[in-house]
Amino acid sequence: MEILISLLVCLLLFSTIKPGVAAQNDGVLKEVKVGLVVDLGSTEGKILETSLSLALSDFYRINNKYQTRVSVLARDSQGDSLLAYAAVTNLIKNAKVEAIIGAQSLQEAKLLATVTEKAKLPVISLLAPVSLSLNKYDHFIQTTHDPTSEAKGITSLIHDLNKTSVVVIYEDDDDWRESLQTLMEHFQDERISIERTASLSSSGEDHMMNQLRKVTKVSRTAVFVVHMSENLVSRLLQCAEKLGLMEQDHVWILTARAMHHFYFLERFETRSMKGVIGFRSYVPVSSETMNFTSRVSKRYSVWAHDVACILATSVEKLSLKKSENVSPNLLEIMRQSSYKGMRQSNIQMVGNKFLSRTFEIVDMVGTRERRIGLWSCDRFCERASSPNDIKIIPRHRFLEENDDHKKVLRVLVPARNKVPNLVSMRLDPETGVYTATGFCMEVFKTCIAPFNYQLEFIPYNGNYNNLAYLLSTQSDKYDAAVGDITITSNRSLYVDFTLPFTDIGIGILTVKKRSQGMWTFFDPFDRSLWLASGAFFVLTGVVVWLVERPVNPEFQGSWGQQLCMMLWFGFSTIVFAHREKLEKMSSRFLVIVWLFVVLILTSSYSANLTSTKTISRIQLNHQAVFASTTLQNMRLGSIDEVETYAQALRDGTLSHIINEIPYLSLLLGYYPDAFVMTDRETSTNGFGFMFQRGSGLATNVSREIAKLRSLGTLKDMEKRWFQKLDSLNVRSKAGDVASLNDVDEAYNRFSFGELRGLFIIAGVAHALVITLHLVHMRQEILTKLQSFY
Repeated sequence: MEILISLLVCLLLFSTIKPGVAAQNDGVLKEVKVGLVVDLGSTEGKILETSLSLALSDFYRINNKYQTRVSVLARDSQGDSLLAYAAVTNLIKNAKVEAIIGAQSLQEAKLLATVTEKAKLPVISLLAPVSLSLNKYDHFIQTTHDPTSEAKGITSLIHDLNKTSVVVIYEDDDDWRESLQTLMEHFQDERISIERTASLSSSGEDHMMNQLRKVTKVSRTAVFVVHMSENLVSRLLQCAEKLGLMEQDHVWILTARAMHHFYFLERFETRSMKGVIGFRSYVPVSSETMNFTSRVSKRYSVWAHDVACILATSVEKLSLKKSENVSPNLLEIMRQSSYKGMRQSNIQMVGNKFLSRTFEIVDMVGTRERRIGLWSCDRFCERASSPNDIKIIPRHRFLEENDDHKKVLRVLVPARNKVPNLVSMRLDPETGVYTATGFCMEVFKTCIAPFNYQLEFIPYNGNYNNLAYLLSTQSDKYDAAVGDITITSNRSLYVDFTLPFTDIGIGILTVKKRSQGMWTFFDPFDRSLWLASGAFFVLTGVVVWLVERPVNPEFQGSWGQQLCMMLWFGFSTIVFAHREKLEKMSSRFLVIVWLFVVLILTSSYSANLTSTKTISRIQLNHQAVFASTTLQNMRLGSIDEVETYAQALRDGTLSHIINEIPYLSLLLGYYPDAFVMTDRETSTNGFGFMFQRGSGLATNVSREIAKLRSLGTLKDMEKRWFQKLDSLNVRSKAGDVASLNDVDEAYNRFSFGELRGLFIIAGVAHALVITLHLVHMRQEILTKLQSFY
């Protein structure tokens, strides 16, 4: 029986301990290593490494409950295919990586694909060109644009230009030749004649000029399709301009790969680029995209972000299946799953490729780009503003420079806003035209000025969420919306936002505590308590002197000396500095009681003085205010009238205001001496301008906002609009706040009534000692009289 009981106890202990151990093991994060093999000295390599690191950091900050963590091991190939091959081999054998990201060229892609095919390890390439020769490798994955969709888009554009023949100019390199095959085949299928092809290498300018002269002999009116790297594109267009091939009758189209590489070129001859059309992968503008690309400025970083998220999600899904072998199963998970990315909401692998099928069609206007359309699969999603713009694309550069042909931009402006410093609309009764002013409008007008638009302001009286929906559904009536419009995720579903032009986040505004100057040390006690304390210090000295004088030589002497002794002894107890020896038990008792009272008084004084000087910093538990659950339930509304909120703070109706930074900045501008912002949190995205989905103006205006911010122009505008103190009587209002501070400080002081219990104890002790002393003196007098008689 005892043996059975022992066994049962052991089983119970084992069943109790085992789940705990399992839970502990489950809490361990599993690291999955991924190799990155690129030329870290190249611009592409640097951007790829940085983008992957930032993307994984952002991903795991959001998905912090995931049990796996992808870590990237970077190796420098130095642009050498053999070094890349050696690095991948080393990563597979020694570092035990589960996947490889790399391959910047076609030769490098074939070498890496051969190695990883044997190791059954997926290799993901963001930089290698699309080639039919790579299709035989099952473990080679490409993230790129869809060459078939691009070929259809270029063909459709050429048809819209009423052209039937093209001249194809490409770079004399295996990478560029193989990636051009799909486009060439599609031209033949669509009966577009390829009148001439020209292959150019990194030769001199004379050779390039000669090749272009040969091309022009075939046709004086031609469409040139260019497929080469950024350096050659820049040189080619400069040579074409010298030969007069950038004139009205010539159309230049850059392929998506050429535009992608051209994007990495920091300096180019803007004059020679004017009027050139380019295809490139479309990246929708969203708050997430803007947040990421603001840290990694190149467009290509978005592809790296999507690859990082795909890998991290796939690894986590694999861990949930408790699979021990990651590499063989990782590719299968990636094929079966769909992912949400920045480029598109639903990313799926098709034939070992993550393809981007939507293209943005842009042309160069001066030093900037202008979107003229979007191409998706088999149709244009968005055409140029005018039905004839596609047909006269090369000519539009002349219209842009002519003020008589300004395009009208129809802008919706919230008319119910009651803060004129932000947005204000006024109707001119004579012309019937609305004019708009305010900080938001000045920023918008400054950003839109380089694009030569005529602005038409249209008042809007609804709420801001409906404003986004209206702009999305009535694209034939409205082009943009401008005002104190906060960038939110639900509005981004309908429109494209620009970068925020205000400080992001919310803050806490409260009344500023007024400084008391050099007499601030009197604040802890009110007048009655100071007077009572001083009186008792003097009384203590008098009573002790009265009791000790007959028997203690230290309390004797001239009347002047005795008066000084009384005052000295009483006030020295403040710091316990009295050194006189007391002879009477009654005086000792009195001093003990009084020192207890002094201890309470000094402690209360120190505590109150400390709290009054730090109370403004600890009035709010900011972590509680800014907790995520609080923010999710909190409804942030616009400040309609500055004076209403200021008055609520002054009269104590509101102790603090929690709202977006621009509104609080406006209040601080009007009342710099009355209010203070105690804390802030980047929980909102600030104000932005809204444009139609896919509008190129969102990107262009974002660039202008970034430029204004870097030059400090935005700060200057804020000072002009947020600090107009003459429009309100700030002096008198600040006085009201000061008087309110006085009331608060008076309320926080200790009064005699609050500590009267201490003084009652001290008074009783003093009265008792005096009574005992008088009884003792009476006894002595009676004794002397009896002895006398």
